[in-house]
Amino acid sequence: MTEALEALIAKAQKVKMTDGQLREQPAELSCMATTHIENARITREMVAAADAKVIEEEASKRPEGDE
Repeated sequence: MTEALEALIAKAQKVKMTDGQLREQPAELSCMATTHIENARITREMVAAADAKVIEEEASKRPEGDE
């Protein structure tokens, strides 16, 4: 492995992603990978909307003050 690659890997390991960024990655992957292959009409926006709905439903099931 080159020194440049090792430096990039070390830098990447220190990156802290926000909750939004963490949710965005699977949405992007699922839309552009399996989901899109099975149905080309499914868009990234549709996946993001479904993800937002799940998050909203999970939040409504939590006891008050448990965030």
